[in-house]
Amino acid sequence: MNQAIRNSWIAAIAMFVLIFGALSYVQVVGADELKANPWNRRAILQNYCNDRGAILVAGAPVAESVPGTESCKFQRTYPQPELYAGVTGYFSKNYGLTGLEKSMNDVLAGSSDQQFLDRVGQLFLGNQPKGASVELTLDPKIQKLAYDLIPEGQRGHIVVTNPKTGAILAMVSKPSYDPNLIATQDATAEQANYTKLNQIPGINLNQNVSGPTGELLAPGSVFKLIDTSAALKSGKYNKDSELPNPAEMHFPGIDYTLPNYAGGNCYTRTTASFAFALQQSCNTPFASIAVDLKQKAIADEAQKFGFGQDFGDQLKLDSALSFFPTEPLDDAGLAQSSIGQRDVRATPLQINTMTAAIANDGVQMQPNLIKAVRAPDLRAISEPKPQALRTATTPEIARQINEWMVSVVDDGIASRAAVPGVPVAGKTGTAELGNGLNNSWFTGFAPANDPQVAVTIVMENVDIITGANLTSPNAKKIFEAVLNK
Repeated sequence: MNQAIRNSWIAAIAMFVLIFGALSYVQVVGADELKANPWNRRAILQNYCNDRGAILVAGAPVAESVPGTESCKFQRTYPQPELYAGVTGYFSKNYGLTGLEKSMNDVLAGSSDQQFLDRVGQLFLGNQPKGASVELTLDPKIQKLAYDLIPEGQRGHIVVTNPKTGAILAMVSKPSYDPNLIATQDATAEQANYTKLNQIPGINLNQNVSGPTGELLAPGSVFKLIDTSAALKSGKYNKDSELPNPAEMHFPGIDYTLPNYAGGNCYTRTTASFAFALQQSCNTPFASIAVDLKQKAIADEAQKFGFGQDFGDQLKLDSALSFFPTEPLDDAGLAQSSIGQRDVRATPLQINTMTAAIANDGVQMQPNLIKAVRAPDLRAISEPKPQALRTATTPEIARQINEWMVSVVDDGIASRAAVPGVPVAGKTGTAELGNGLNNSWFTGFAPANDPQVAVTIVMENVDIITGANLTSPNAKKIFEAVLNK
């Protein structure tokens, strides 16, 4: 009998501890996580009709709360919806929050720790709490230009940054969508719109990442910049090295050959300098480097430039991790991977930060979207300062690659990115998709001797001519627009 009573007491105490632990977790340990969960409808409904802070670009709202109905005093609206949807995300009663609406929810809702005194003041005045506004680093003219440079019906992404500070000047994707369709208070229309938009290829409203931060694409020949850095860092190669440049690269024991790029002048030489190999985007020299240095050297260098790494805490958008294969590759697989094919994948923002590191003497800055957070009285709550993310390579190697990238524009296949009177550094990439179409890339910066802007463009599923017309020439337009401001 005593044993039965003892067991009952043990069970009761265990249940009490379990309940107490669960309550402690919900109210203390996991409170912030649960509060920030975009599917926490209780938190959404609590703030849905409040005066939420605006998201601003050059002082103009790209997301704001306007007077609503008697039953819901404020309605979230997006004045330039498609242009900024990939950044703002949406604020929906039934589908949660995405984009900056999600990541900056505390300050926009006025519930952050930094706004405690503001909330107390509002309560004493008998007013409803008001959220803080979030000013973005985006340049509205460059954002609009970049968006318009992607033709309607074309899947593409453009990222424009300041390589010295990490500030994002433009970040766009197509197809885009209208967040107003998801933020509506008409539940029937909201559901129908959500279902319809999710059926459009290239739009996934369940993702909390925009195309430039979340779309993982084969980078093609822009990856050769990493091969080049790895080669110079190894000590086995220098700026005067002559690289093997056969028309095809053969691999013992398998019926496969890796051909050189057919669109340039690679076939005119059996050996090549780094400058020529980059100018003409020859495949076999870089594949030979990778096979010589082995997989670990290339993978380690990719990691140093950000592959497999996050973007730091200043981006304020969810992002996908770019990757270079870590499982063992044979020589043929390594050769393919070294030219950005096979299983290598990168986001447009990753390629931009890789390029910006070369522009910035080897130092990658944290990409940053937030210029300032301001209280309703316009007082600055926070103003993020530029922060280094990592050192990708040495200043000497970065400057040497910079010089070779200038020759790619001056004398190579990226010549249509040239800006009169301004040294431009660039690299093109064509990632074959196996269906006769490609992902066409351009990445580069200007002025090469004092970089102010880094531009990365990728157009998906295009033929060679279309890709060439939509990448380097459009980069030129963006360079000119930024530098002429």
